[in-house]
This record gives sequence, structure tokens and C-alpha cells, in this order.
Amino acid sequence: MTSTNPSTDALSLIDVDHVRFFVGNAKQAAFFYAMTFGFRIHQVADLTSGNRDRARYLLTQGNIRFILETPLDKTDPAADEIRRFGDGVKDVAFTVEDAQAAWKQAIANGGKSAYEPLTISDEHGSVTTAGIQTYGRAVHSFVSRTGAYAIDRVKQGSMFEPGYRPIDDLALNDYNEANPCGLMFVDHCVGNVEEGRMNEWVQWYEDVMGFAMFKHFDDADISTEHSALMSKVMASGNNLIKMPINEPADGLKKSQIQEYLEWHDMTAGVQHLALRSNDALGSVGELRRRGVDFLCIPETYYETVWNRVEKTLAQHGQEAIKEDYDRIKDLGILVDADDEGYLLQLFTMPLQDRPTLFFEIICRRGSQSFGKGNFKALFEALELEQDRRGNL
Repeated sequence: MTSTNPSTDALSLIDVDHVRFFVGNAKQAAFFYAMTFGFRIHQVADLTSGNRDRARYLLTQGNIRFILETPLDKTDPAADEIRRFGDGVKDVAFTVEDAQAAWKQAIANGGKSAYEPLTISDEHGSVTTAGIQTYGRAVHSFVSRTGAYAIDRVKQGSMFEPGYRPIDDLALNDYNEANPCGLMFVDHCVGNVEEGRMNEWVQWYEDVMGFAMFKHFDDADISTEHSALMSKVMASGNNLIKMPINEPADGLKKSQIQEYLEWHDMTAGVQHLALRSNDALGSVGELRRRGVDFLCIPETYYETVWNRVEKTLAQHGQEAIKEDYDRIKDLGILVDADDEGYLLQLFTMPLQDRPTLFFEIICRRGSQSFGKGNFKALFEALELEQDRRGNL
């Protein structure tokens, strides 16, 4: 998603510039995400393009840009992170008008620098980045671009930054273009933090980034007989960027948040990325065909969901669900509604062997919430998977 009216505020966020993953083998990971989720393996910066420190692959789909990054030297700090945490998200980067000014403002607001402003340029333009540390291992980079590297040019297929080269004549890219998965942009990014620290990071996003509370869910909202969590959704001033923050709550057994932390060296980090589609049935159908593993939703869920959702939509004068009910059930998609409309959502299984990072596929038909009505069904499904992994 992109803001069309950036303000003069240095921390006015224009776009999610990219999401950077640290991975053990960027080349192989690129093919996994391309084959299973339909991303285009667009550009690469590696030994063949003169990059001696790390290999970086740019994957694109709609307005989503992923950088898959692998260190080439065992002494690189990224190599230690991968050993500790496995593959995962390191950086959720935002496009701004002036990266250095945004970084200075965030530091003045109490943020801690992750790295100082750095500009790389050539005869075509420049890219300036600067980073601040957020929860756990995660970083937010500010990115400003000029010339051929301006964000609008990048969206049209221009080079991401100096040092990359295009990947041409790749059959998998042609296949994905002919068989699209329909993923459009990053809808939100969810972080898991240690018990008792959610409010600390809520305050951090308010003070340092200028975000505000968008939604709040407590353990009465998100719980089963076994486990619970609490969540607060932070949003940028223009509501463009949404960052839910979760922490575990007391329960009879482990919550999914506690499981994440235990398999993530008890360190906070990004739990999942929600990727927006405008055609949930088409996207989930194609992803399932490609072999994406999704959470299994019990059939009993569909015995009550239609009446609940239809009643909510009617109460608020919202349009009825236009998707085919049987097809929604066949694909195992969750449905929820509020006073603004409805949404469809589904969650993948973990994307690597450690039960940490996963994706959510979400389609919004007016609703700007996060599926509160689905929490119980979702967490019961998650607990079944935790039990299978021996982590409940």
C-alpha cells in the first residue's frame, strides 16, 4: 500500500519499501518463495555482480518487495543471527522523503540506531538507508530514493539499487506470470514480544515512530481452554502501516507466542506477514495447488460462521458476502465481519522447520479489523499443530 499524500513530517511513511529476510541460502529460498507463492525472482546482487559480502535476491509480486539475504562470510553478524534464529525477517523497511531526516527524528524521539545513514549511488540515481532497532532482532530501515531508483520507478521494474543485476529468461518467472497468485501488498506485520513487554513496545511505537493504537485484543478475546495471548495493533499516522504486537498470556499450556519465542532463542521478532489479495478464493486456490501448507480449519467452524457473519453484516447495513460459500469451505478460508464489512483470511504453516515465521493471506471487503470472530477457531487449529510438534 502507498500513501499518496506524504506530509512534511520526517517520519511520514510513504510505503513499505521492502521486507528483508536473513536466510541460510538465498538462492534456494528465492526458488521456494517463487514456486510456492508466485513471486518473481527479479534481481540479484551477489558475487556475479561484484558483491563480496552477501548474496541478495529481490523478489516481487504486486507492490510486495522481499529481499532474501545470505552472508558469504562466517564472521558476518548475519551468519550468527541465522544460526540463532533460523530463516526469518530482519528488517521491515519504509519509504520516506528523506531517510537521514527520518532517522534523526526517530533517534531524537528516543530510538536506538541500528545503523547510520548510508548512501549508495551511481550515474542513474541514489538510495539512502538508515536503521533503528525495534523489538528483539528486528529493524526498521528508512529508505529514500532518487533518479532511476525512485520508488515509483522501482514499482515499474527499474533496478532496486546500485549493485543489482536483472534476472532474465527464467522459466519460473514466465510460469508465475501466466499463473498469478494475486498477492498485492503487505497488509500488516505482526511481532511477538516477551511476556510483560507488549506495552513497552506499544509506547515505543507511539513515542519513536509516531504511531497510535488502532485495535486492542486481550486474553478474553484471544484464548481457548489451553492458551491465550494479548495483542495491540499500532498504526502509522496515515493508517498506512499496521504493526500488531503480541505477547503471551497465562494459560494451562503454551500459547503460539511462547512457542515462537522458545524456538527463536527467547528473542522477540516478526511472527507473520499478512499479504493482501483482492481475490481470496483465487489466491488460496492457486497457492494450495502449488503445495502451500495452510492451517486446517475444523469443519464445525462452518456450522456457525455463516449465521454469525450474515447477522453482523445485516446489523450494520453492509453488503452480503459475494464469494461462494461452498468454495470458501472447500478452501478452508476463515470469514469475519464488523461494522465496516467483512474479510477473508487464512494462515500458512511455518515456512521453515522451526515453528516461527508464517504468512497470512487476507482479503478485505470493507472490514479493517483482524478477524476477531475467528480467534477461537484459529487458536484451536494452532494448538492442534503445536500438539503435533510436541510444543503444547
